[in-house]
Amino acid sequence: MSESSLPVFSVERLPAVGGTALDGPEGKHAATVRRLRPGELLLLSDGQGGLARCEVVSVARDSLQLAVSETWHVPQPGLRVRLAQALVKGDRGELAVELATEAGVDAVVPWRAARCVAKWDDGPRGAKALARWRSTAAQAAKQARRAWTPPVDEPVSTKQLGEIVSRADAALVLHEAASTPLASIDLPPTGELVLVVGPEGGVTSDELATLASAGAHVVRLGPTVLRASTAAAVALGALGVRTDRWT
Repeated sequence: MSESSLPVFSVERLPAVGGTALDGPEGKHAATVRRLRPGELLLLSDGQGGLARCEVVSVARDSLQLAVSETWHVPQPGLRVRLAQALVKGDRGELAVELATEAGVDAVVPWRAARCVAKWDDGPRGAKALARWRSTAAQAAKQARRAWTPPVDEPVSTKQLGEIVSRADAALVLHEAASTPLASIDLPPTGELVLVVGPEGGVTSDELATLASAGAHVVRLGPTVLRASTAAAVALGALGVRTDRWT
């Protein structure tokens, strides 16, 4: 059976070849929700590129005993994409993170853009919203059977985002009024590319100036206007084709 068809469960530390147990929330999910049975195969992932191929030996009420037959490490792509996603109202922010994770994003930075409808304070509400983004990324990585779970950083201001852009090997700001198509930009083969997606109200001229002065290219994807929650996934697909990320 191909690894791409096996269910994936998260572990903090990848086990060595031999016997191991899958317990805690993941073990309970495997035993009671997925109802895995002896003889079935699964993958364990540490979210840092490590994978282990396992066979279920026995099943308890909320845990599994596994036989680990093989472990390996999946390297990160040569060109890593860090998404700066503006805060989006409601569950559309989580949708943006979910789709971007499934499309292969390597890291996510929540951006407090000027026109964001959603506001994350520095207290419990902001922490809860950030936790939802992080949980969404983790669940989407498992759904997509990814070896790497993209980290979701603390939210940043436009000034802080400019500093991130200045340190990157390349940066793209998606903007519906840009005259330069993404397809015409020369992309580095390796390093980090920052992809900036604005909020529902768009990126302001001051924000564009700040990011452009830090080295970002302002580009458009195509003739249509995409939602703030879907633009990153579409752009990641284009970047996958234009680089070695999908080879």
